[in-house]
Amino acid sequence: MLKIINNKMYDMKKTIILTIAILLTSLQLLSQNKARILVLIHSESGGTYKLAKELVKGIEEEGKATAVIKQVKPTLNPLMKDVPVAVIDELADYDGIAFGSPVYFGNMSGSMRSFLDGSIDLYTHKKLAGKPATVFMSAGSGDAHEAAILSFWNTLAVHGMIIVPAGTASIDRDIAQGNTVFGATSLQAMPGSERPSDGEKKFAILQGKSFAHIVVALHNKSTASVEMSATSSTQNKTVANRLKESGIILPDVPAPAGNYTPFTRSGNLIYINQVALKEGKILYPGTIGKDITEQQAKDATYQTMLNIIAVLKEATNGDLEKVKQCVQLTGMFNTEQGYTKHADLMNVASDLNVLIFGDKGKHTRATLGASSLPLNSSVEIQAVFEIE
Repeated sequence: MLKIINNKMYDMKKTIILTIAILLTSLQLLSQNKARILVLIHSESGGTYKLAKELVKGIEEEGKATAVIKQVKPTLNPLMKDVPVAVIDELADYDGIAFGSPVYFGNMSGSMRSFLDGSIDLYTHKKLAGKPATVFMSAGSGDAHEAAILSFWNTLAVHGMIIVPAGTASIDRDIAQGNTVFGATSLQAMPGSERPSDGEKKFAILQGKSFAHIVVALHNKSTASVEMSATSSTQNKTVANRLKESGIILPDVPAPAGNYTPFTRSGNLIYINQVALKEGKILYPGTIGKDITEQQAKDATYQTMLNIIAVLKEATNGDLEKVKQCVQLTGMFNTEQGYTKHADLMNVASDLNVLIFGDKGKHTRATLGASSLPLNSSVEIQAVFEIE
């Protein structure tokens, strides 16, 4: 009798553990699919930062987007001692950006201007084009706050960003305040009341919520479009046609850096290991999150997968139609301790593989972090293919 009870308790524990594991996996997948929004600010007195926190409430209210506040330069204000400082290249990593700044003589602050002046590479490679952007400001006396937002828009428009105004909803007409249809602002110098006022905070929340709707819609559409494109472009086409239509040019096979060969064949299986070599040099070397951004790591992952396919072409004597199946991809990333987004980085390699080989490119996969990789590469990929 006791044995039966123990068995039932054991089965119940297994069921509970399995249920918890399923729930955690589901929550993780939902979290990964959320749109990511950067709230980028310059704030010395703290007014812009206070509005930024309200904007984040609106962005995250419906649970479909996550927001992070970062500043363009460090400040001595104790309110912002834990707010991280952004680097210009990471702007490309987000699905949308909300910009916040004090009003300086009808324009953005000098520190915000200086930060955005470093975005030449983002502009040259159109990395911000098509990303939604919104602006909010802390206006001090209130002079020229609308002009300041409009002047801010000029820079965003040059980058090709989609400018999202705040709209007219819920502006409190009973109290002097900085809110405008272009974006939330706060009149810090208004006497007799704390700023931002309750009305200004409420308007910032509504602006964040409205902005999140746009970002989420474009994020979901983009994700669906990529999936549909990958599916349609891989059906009933040769590998050569897919490469040509995608504008993909395979690089030369990287020369081995030691006493080994670019690939090994065992039966019908081809084994390949590559790092992010491009034209004889490592593309974006270093530690992800410390030396390079996630977008740079994704670019390095793309290059690494191109190298693998170039080696595979050599292994098939120039005929990639001989590939029967990609069996396994294993991605190793040079990351700091505690990093958890390896799968997002590896998706670049997986998507490229499926784009080129269609269903034959679908594979099992493993990803892991490492404290260092050969040649200081940020990524190394091992691939196993079955060929005819």
